[in-house]
Amino acid sequence: MNRAEAADLPDDGALRTPDRLRRRAGRLLSHLATRSDRLITEGLAQADARKWHYAVLASLQEYGPASQAELSRRSGIYRSDMVGVLNELAERDLVERAPDPGDRRRNVVTISARGRRHLHRLDQVLDDLHDRLLAPLSRTERDQFVQLLTRLLDHHTRGS
Repeated sequence: MNRAEAADLPDDGALRTPDRLRRRAGRLLSHLATRSDRLITEGLAQADARKWHYAVLASLQEYGPASQAELSRRSGIYRSDMVGVLNELAERDLVERAPDPGDRRRNVVTISARGRRHLHRLDQVLDDLHDRLLAPLSRTERDQFVQLLTRLLDHHTRGS
């Protein structure tokens, strides 16, 4: 019996999960995603942040200033939720909002210097959390795993 199989054994030694379920990629991905989400949510909460904060800050850092609608598309945050996320970030001086010179009806959001520092801290927190999540894998296996997940996601989201 390998370690993965042993991990599926309760204290009394009886199998909890049938082997045919342990071989189903969708089920495995679903369970891992649930555990990953919990780990990331709790870890970011300890850093006084949420996943949506990170998504907005990362988008602004990588792609530059954007309207709220553009940030919604980039980050996957519903437009109706974006205002609340941006309010939280603005209250902490992590982003700045200013009228768009090309269209004064909308705002342009920019990451602040404080926001860039906060994003750097969150990158370190997430790096540590991902190390915990992927602990059983070697560095090479981790890189391969991320590449394979990226390829699968790209395939299934193309044209969506």
